[in-house]
Amino acid sequence: MLVVVVSCVIAVGWMAAKDFAKPTAQPAKTYPLHDEHSDEKVAAAVDAYDSPEKAQIFNVKWNEEGFLPIFLVISNDSDQPILLSGMQAQLITGHREKVPAATNDELYRRLSHVNASGPKYPLPFPRTKVKGAVGKKALEEMNAAQFSAKAVEPHSTQSGFVFFDVSGISSPLDRARFYLTGLRDSKGSDLLYFEINFPN
Repeated sequence: MLVVVVSCVIAVGWMAAKDFAKPTAQPAKTYPLHDEHSDEKVAAAVDAYDSPEKAQIFNVKWNEEGFLPIFLVISNDSDQPILLSGMQAQLITGHREKVPAATNDELYRRLSHVNASGPKYPLPFPRTKVKGAVGKKALEEMNAAQFSAKAVEPHSTQSGFVFFDVSGISSPLDRARFYLTGLRDSKGSDLLYFEINFPN
């Protein structure tokens, strides 16, 4: 019995300390929710990680922190690179609430449970570093999970998570629309925006 208990404790500890592994992306047009620009030979797809089963890949409880993780996939089947330095993602809910993708700083502040104005102290006592409130594993996951590519090379796919602050919004994906703008071709010309509709 003691061996079983010890084994269970070790297993639980290992699971709690697991490293985040980003999902392997498939070509964007193979996902149920995608928008393909056949003329430009570029496609974008989204996959919301809003269920407890899907959220198990994360160590951070993003849903409990008020964030909705959406896996974004961009595939470039053209012969020229697609530039992403000006890319912007936005979620428009069924109630027409416009929610931009959270920045790295916004994610950091939420995980450290500090508001944008910073903590207020009534007395001039020595302060500890607020950033220390975010654990190493959480920081590693935040950096590894986010969509960070600056370009999509010809005949390749890039992917990563974008996070939306949906705290206080009920059923944020019901009749929601995902917009992706700011993608450019190798000459610097804007591509048409991508629009992906979530089902009712």
